[in-house]
Amino acid sequence: MLIPVDMREWVPENHLVHFIIDAIGQLDISSFKVNQRGSGDEQYPPEMMLALLVYCYATGTFGSRRIEAETYTDVAVRYICGGRAHPDHSVICIFRTENKAAFEEAFVKVLAIAGEMGHLKKVGGISIDGTKIKANASKHKAVSYKHAKKMIGVLEEEVRQLVAKAEEADNKPLEDGLTIPEEIKRRQERIAKLESAKAAIEERYDVIKQHEQAAYEDKVLEREKRERETGKKPGGKAPKPPSDTPPDTSQFNFTDSDSRIMKAGNGNHFEQAYNAEAAVDTEGSMLLLGGQVTNHANDKEELSATVASVPEEVREISAT
Repeated sequence: MLIPVDMREWVPENHLVHFIIDAIGQLDISSFKVNQRGSGDEQYPPEMMLALLVYCYATGTFGSRRIEAETYTDVAVRYICGGRAHPDHSVICIFRTENKAAFEEAFVKVLAIAGEMGHLKKVGGISIDGTKIKANASKHKAVSYKHAKKMIGVLEEEVRQLVAKAEEADNKPLEDGLTIPEEIKRRQERIAKLESAKAAIEERYDVIKQHEQAAYEDKVLEREKRERETGKKPGGKAPKPPSDTPPDTSQFNFTDSDSRIMKAGNGNHFEQAYNAEAAVDTEGSMLLLGGQVTNHANDKEELSATVASVPEEVREISAT
């Protein structure tokens, strides 16, 4: 161990990390932001940071804290970082967010280069799956459409009762030290928040309803066509039009209105989360070819959108 370690001996010649480093070496990275003053946190070469992110994302490691940890434990990641560099998770996060557009463009170019070099087939299959990512919000801050309507009614009744008491007591302080006007104001503020949540749920449902209405009309036309062709009434239940109001289970989170409550882990518990969909090459490279983040819990509904997220110059997807 008196002779310096050559980390190239730690990684096989056909390892993915070699291709990623070589591919990034062919890119123009002049658009990536660099702190020319050299102030603040320790800086690292953009080539190294880009290779670090591309490799980690391609192999399924996404969190900045996990990437930071792998600079100590993963041989390929240590190889990218020269064995001694360990970018802090905040540095990794800042590099990604400040160079979002350039990073996305570079990622696609790396995949295109993979295809040109024969590492990635132009035509082939992909594998798609989703995983739940916890939102920065508590599920206890969510309210359902049914509960919002119920609470609005309860609070409105409480306000009416308090107004009646105010007229009787002439705004005298209550025994607990709170005045009736303050109680009325507090309840009115809660009503306003619940009304806002209810309106947001109804607005979302209007969009969903349009799609459901179109699907309903298609089913009706199909049943009518089959009845004309066969002369018999089609079996099974007749399709039902979408409801005029959102389902009672529709939800709104006051902290993160875009997130939803979803089954997590083995399905035995629920979390306020997003659904991250990934499209992975199944032709040998296992590279991540595309993906999206959605607030729909059902993976099947996201199949078409995730397939469409794969750039045409990267892969023509074969039907199976």
